[in-house]
Amino acid sequence: MSPAPAIVYYGDDFTGATDTLGTAARAGLRALLFLKSPDAARIAQAGPLDVLGIAGAARAMAPEAMQAELAPVATLFRSLGARVLHYKTCSTFDSAPHIGSIGAAVRALRGAVEQPWTAIVGGQPNLGRHCLFGNLFAAAGAGGEVFRIDRHPTMSRHPVTPMHEADLRLHLAKQGLAGVRSIPFTVVSQGPEVLGEALHHALHTPVDSAETGAVLFDVADAPQLAAIGEVLWAEARRATLLAVGPSSVVDALATALGARSTARAEQRHVAPARGPVLVLAGSLSPVTARQVAAAQSFDIVWLDAPRLALRNAATLERHAQEIAQGLARGCNVLACTRPAGQEVDEFKLDAQALARAGGDLLAKVLAKVRLQRVGIAGGDTSSHAVQALDAWGLSYVADMGAGASLCRIHGDDAALDGMEIMLKGGQMGPEDVFERLVRGAPTAPLQ
Repeated sequence: MSPAPAIVYYGDDFTGATDTLGTAARAGLRALLFLKSPDAARIAQAGPLDVLGIAGAARAMAPEAMQAELAPVATLFRSLGARVLHYKTCSTFDSAPHIGSIGAAVRALRGAVEQPWTAIVGGQPNLGRHCLFGNLFAAAGAGGEVFRIDRHPTMSRHPVTPMHEADLRLHLAKQGLAGVRSIPFTVVSQGPEVLGEALHHALHTPVDSAETGAVLFDVADAPQLAAIGEVLWAEARRATLLAVGPSSVVDALATALGARSTARAEQRHVAPARGPVLVLAGSLSPVTARQVAAAQSFDIVWLDAPRLALRNAATLERHAQEIAQGLARGCNVLACTRPAGQEVDEFKLDAQALARAGGDLLAKVLAKVRLQRVGIAGGDTSSHAVQALDAWGLSYVADMGAGASLCRIHGDDAALDGMEIMLKGGQMGPEDVFERLVRGAPTAPLQ
């Protein structure tokens, strides 16, 4: 029997789940992402793992649906004997009491662990996410200007979960996590010993009975993650722990697990595509719009998004035929739901319905033409697109730029097994990320 993984994580959308997969792999950890809670046979098929991931779509669910979605994750964690259960959130923490509630996730999962408190890691510096005195800041695109999250040009106006509060303690309180305590970055920067003492003080100071026992760790810059990881792993070794936050949770724990000291200097080069590439851009963000504009190697198909969102069968079939014909001619095709020259504020749609239609569209196209490499832009679109495929897992291939991982599909269907897929959130990836899918990407060693 294989030893238990150190970490089991659930990604609340598929793009975030692949980012955590890439974070683990680049740190030298053995990692595999399952597309639903695996049974014993699938786990045995995967072999020894340090990190076992489960990709989901909880960020698009109501609290009752989240409870049902996460119950098997809690059961699996207990059965495997892992030490850390990581609920992987978006790095911008966008969520709301009625949809994608982080509070609902904590309530669903905390019974699976032994520690009575929940760790919340508040930043992911490699993506330009920083938490200072409990307040979240985020860059607008790779290397872009950093904004307080409630003033961010995209996240403050997210079509489903706009961020109107930068203080994560207040943001999470609205989702039922009252009394979240915060350890500031000024303490974290002093190292694991001082941080450990601060955590002990936070956990053993008398609290109001209504408080939920959650502790938020500031993250100002990447070096602070090592101290957080050392403290969290020490706690997890004593009793199993629930940790909430972006991929920086796994990044922090990797050093404590000794992964980077044993990581091979492996080169992860992305070769040019063998055959035509399909990209489905379901995101309406300005970052994705710039990536679409830079995609010079593609024929662009502008999708009739309003009709797709209404699940119009004729429109779905028409677009699938048009895309498949272009691919069959050997052309790279970029199917995009954002009309050229139209601003997001002027484009009102049911975002969830459009994301589900994107999944239907991808499945229809792949039934008509066999591909070696595809890309999906948009968190909800990625989740629904992968769920529409007959696949059971993803393994990491290479980094395509901040927040965008190229993965290999594992499935029982020979037409899908081995196909490469890139999933990225609307705010993620460099401007030429779609071009990299066609032309290849520079060689990059494991971190």
